[in-house]
Amino acid sequence: MEPPADGWWRLELEVPPELEESLLWRLETLGIPRVAIGFRPDQPDRRLLEAWLPVADWPTGEHPRLEAALQALGAPFGIPLPPLHWHTQAEEDWSLSWKRHWQPDPVAEGLLILPAWLEVPAEHRQRQVIRIDPGSAFGTGSHPTTRLCLEALDQRPPRGGTVADLGCGSGILAIAALLLGARRAWACDTDPPAMRATAANAALNGCDDRLQVTVGSADALLAQQGGERADLLLANILAPVLTDLAPRFGEILGDDGVGLLSGVLEDQAGPLLEVLAALGWAGQVRAVLAPWVVIEIVRHR
Repeated sequence: MEPPADGWWRLELEVPPELEESLLWRLETLGIPRVAIGFRPDQPDRRLLEAWLPVADWPTGEHPRLEAALQALGAPFGIPLPPLHWHTQAEEDWSLSWKRHWQPDPVAEGLLILPAWLEVPAEHRQRQVIRIDPGSAFGTGSHPTTRLCLEALDQRPPRGGTVADLGCGSGILAIAALLLGARRAWACDTDPPAMRATAANAALNGCDDRLQVTVGSADALLAQQGGERADLLLANILAPVLTDLAPRFGEILGDDGVGLLSGVLEDQAGPLLEVLAALGWAGQVRAVLAPWVVIEIVRHR
């Protein structure tokens, strides 16, 4: 039964880990920003995506179009998308339901991702808090590729250095680097909502005066750097895009700089490392959170 025209749908979908970032990106491009990924820190592989859609924009007849758009995301990975479940949601309930899915999320030994409206739990007060508005853009810290980068930053804080974040999403990685002691960060994303989300999240964390963000890719990032090369490159982007951007890494990173590249599946690491080696980079898989890896690169000596 079709709910009232001023009502809401609540869409539920079990999320394959390989498709999480792609699903969040696709929903954003389809004009569906009210999205949450529910998970428990002790069961990070069990994730439920929920999205809230106004009935006026998504009547029943439009559901097959959305399902087809999301199904296509699994094709490159050979992964069928689990069934989508549609439920009605009263107008006055959806925002509270959305927020209930977000809890404080400890990462690595010393970080805590905290939704902006929550207080720091007593048991996590010794951690470095990263405040994030989960509704603003994808990149909340729940995806394995983001967690791999955060763990690497926590293990080796970029104190006093400069950071370039290529494909910043919500800005969580650049913000984490600044909170861990980086002096300055430049960030870019091809998606305008991501730029706005990064700026808003930087303000939440009191580091907006040290972070510049713009719309675009490598050229936009280099324009911000103004000839200064970064000490650390963060790029949490899918492997084919990293391959395309790899020739620009030498312009972005200083001679002694380090790059952390995530968004790479285990079976994609070898081919990407070969591309990087041909461009003068020594790379190694630094950590694995199956099926994803993070690659660290430095210049060949």
